[in-house]
This record gives sequence, structure tokens and C-alpha cells, in this order.
Amino acid sequence: MSKEEINYQSPIYLQLREVIRNKIEDGEYLPGMAIPSENDLAEIYGINRMTVRNGIDTLVNEGILKRVQGKGVYVVGSKVERDLETLGGFTQTMREKNTQPCTKVLTKVLRKAGDKYGTIFGIDKEDEIYYIKRLCSADGEPVSLEEIYIPKYVVPKLEGIDLGVFSIYEVYEFYGIKISKAFQTLDLTQLEQRDARMLGIDTKLSVMLFECVSYDENGKVIELSRNYTRGDKCNFNVHFHKES
Repeated sequence: MSKEEINYQSPIYLQLREVIRNKIEDGEYLPGMAIPSENDLAEIYGINRMTVRNGIDTLVNEGILKRVQGKGVYVVGSKVERDLETLGGFTQTMREKNTQPCTKVLTKVLRKAGDKYGTIFGIDKEDEIYYIKRLCSADGEPVSLEEIYIPKYVVPKLEGIDLGVFSIYEVYEFYGIKISKAFQTLDLTQLEQRDARMLGIDTKLSVMLFECVSYDENGKVIELSRNYTRGDKCNFNVHFHKES
């Protein structure tokens, strides 16, 4: 919609809504990424900012866009249901417990898989993987440090997605990635001084280390995560059942 393309028989904000919707459907605005600011859109299309806001609001109300105060407007995209309700990330789990979650991304970089992670993910050692490290808090209290490894081919545009706005599980949903199973181990370990300080604990205090390998429907490993959790802030339940 350029200035010349404006059809004054239709409200301009609705025309803008359809332009943005088309750009989302065509893949120009990808799920998890921010669209141009209201000022930029107003300048691009030669319309006033209030008209832009009204157009964006219609898509927010439809659940296609999401406003984040102080950050901008993000594409939410369509969601799919996961096969197993028991598989969920930190944000989802905390919300289910009526606790306010917060994740702070400390590191998000691309690196070579190397021999170790190439073997785990079944990719070449020269292929790239994302390494993400984040601090997870609940109701303002630090609970855990998390390290996550994801092959680049799984979510190629992950570097452009704000993981302070969307959880990794939400990103998977946006891109139709279904985690069908995961294997998790539990161990005890101690943190380095810097990491212990971020969790507000003494370096002599052991933390629980959960290592989880997640698989998609095709049996491919799509994520490896290590979660270092304060034992004084969390407890975990395991349910056993007898097969019939």
C-alpha cells in the first residue's frame, strides 16, 4: 500500500491491516520478529500514526501481533498443539503454577557444532548451532540457569527472535515444530563463582542439573538443554503407574 494505492472507499487502517497480514503470510515478517515501528510505517505509507495504530490493533485483537511495552510489536504466528502436555519449558511451567516467570537472555550466539554436538544432533561438525544461556526467575527470585543448544536448521532465523518476549516452546509452535519425546537425567553439581552469584547462592552449595535431549516427530534431536536449578527454590514430583 503506497500513497498511490490507497483506496479511499475502504478505511485506510483496514488496508494497512491487510498489507501487514500479507507480509506475514508471505514470510517478510516472520513469527517471533518485530514489525517496523508505528513511526516507520506511517512514513512508509504516508499516513498518520493513529491510523497505523488502529491497523495494528486489529491484528493484535486477532492474536496475530503482540504488543510488548518498551520493545515494539511482534508477529505471533499460528500455533499448533503439542503431542505431550508434559513437555513444556520454564515459562509455561511457571504460568501453570500461577507464578510470574521471567527469563533474561545472557548469551545467544551461533557456533560450530564440533564433534561432540555434531554427533548428538546427527549433523556435520562444521554445521552451526545456537548456544543460548539464560537466567530464569519466578516472582522476581532467581531459580535456575539454563544452557540450550539448537541446530540452526531447526529455526534458521532464531537470531532475530527476542527470547525475552517469546519462550523457546512458543517459537517451536510458531514454526510447526513438534517435540514428541524427551529424555532427561538428573545429577548434582556445583557452579562456578559467577554463575552461583547470579543465582544468589554460595559456590559450595550443590544445584540440581537436569540434562534433557528433545526429539521431533521424525526422531531427530532438535534440542539439548542443561538446567542448573536451586534445590531450595524448587521441588519436583515423579508419578509412577502400573501398566495394565
